Amino acid sequence: MSGKHWAPGTQCVAKHDHTKPKAQELAFHKGDLITIIEAVEGKGWYRAKHNDTGEEGLLAASALRERGAIRVNPKLSLMPWFHGKISGVQAVQELQPPEDGLFLVRESIRHPGDYVLCVSFAKEVIHYRVIYEENTLSIDNEQRFYNLIDMIEHYMKEQGAICTKLVKPKPKSGMKSAEDELAKAGWLLNLQHLTLGDRIGQGEFGDVLQGEYMGQKVAVKNIKCDVTAQAFLAETAAMTKVRHKNLVRLLGVILHNGLYIVMEFMSKGNLVNFLRTRGRAVIQTRQLLQFSLDVAQGMDYLESKKLVHRDLAARNILISEENVAKVSDFGLARVNPKGTDTTLLPVKWSAPEALKHNKFSSKSDVWSYGILLWEVFSFGRAPYPKLSLKEVTEMLEQGYRMEAPEDCPATVYMLMRSCWELEPGKRPSFKKLTEKLQKELKHLGDV
Repeated sequence: MSGKHWAPGTQCVAKHDHTKPKAQELAFHKGDLITIIEAVEGKGWYRAKHNDTGEEGLLAASALRERGAIRVNPKLSLMPWFHGKISGVQAVQELQPPEDGLFLVRESIRHPGDYVLCVSFAKEVIHYRVIYEENTLSIDNEQRFYNLIDMIEHYMKEQGAICTKLVKPKPKSGMKSAEDELAKAGWLLNLQHLTLGDRIGQGEFGDVLQGEYMGQKVAVKNIKCDVTAQAFLAETAAMTKVRHKNLVRLLGVILHNGLYIVMEFMSKGNLVNFLRTRGRAVIQTRQLLQFSLDVAQGMDYLESKKLVHRDLAARNILISEENVAKVSDFGLARVNPKGTDTTLLPVKWSAPEALKHNKFSSKSDVWSYGILLWEVFSFGRAPYPKLSLKEVTEMLEQGYRMEAPEDCPATVYMLMRSCWELEPGKRPSFKKLTEKLQKELKHLGDV
């Protein structure tokens, strides 16, 4: 990788220790996270900043590798110590040979809905019933926790009501620790460097907070429920595979109280609110076209990586300080702990084949993009005004399509209609949509 050129802001991982630096060089250990500041004279050297110490200095490109993409399969777990429904006898077998502080968590067979913490101590295995009530978990009715991850984190730090501090998790066979894998790939951030501020949004699954990480403004999604946090690993993994100017950038992950997903901060909020609060008097057609093009380019890149968004809508497009539109919340298969419940689908944005047969593809994303275009050119109005979800589904089947928004250029409305072809194969690709919007902007005299 020494021949590779890294742009400023690229996050890299140190390949080995460098603990005795020469003057002006940066000291680091294998696995440390380093941010490139700039390339310097002389081939293959960079000025860079150490993500933990904040120190800056020079280092050779050959000492670094780019952060790896994370592959999430069912084997990557935030709770590798969770063994599900096993008996007490099986738990004792799992915790052999005995070792003080070796532990696992299982579902209680005798008390459905509760859990059992099994801890090896003084050559015995002790079973603690974890009672689940009023959305909290407790062993002693004193200390209460929102989820199992919190509980385990607490008892690894202090003994409290149990026989010994938890020292070593016993992973379920075939499970890998998400924490280890995230750290190895260079995506695990340090909680100490994160300062959390005000709430800037509220998603279906948790709050989005403004914060600061190592002096950089960030947005932080906090997911407390451990089942949902586990499912969100997939979204996080999707974000580690991609980097494009029109996609919101993942900076890393912190595992604490569930999951903190740390992303770049987008100061002007989401596209719906941006359009609604400014309106026709402020925003010109050129700006609307530029936002539409930004989104198409981001989606073209996702399509090239074979990633399907599934929830493309103006509410999931964020606007930067420089008025660049970026796609967020991608890679998120609708997370629902109770199995696939299509009532969670955003009906007014979903393609007919997604609604009827749960079929998602880049072509179903294109349908949603057509709806997003309608939102943009109507300055943030909700699609299918005055129609109920049931009416939308029925009328689409009968061939109904929305009229053009007021003052919408005819060529843009034609694009929308092409996205709403019933047959997925007849819809344009995002590459084609990008080309047409570029032509449209050029036509407006913007080269």
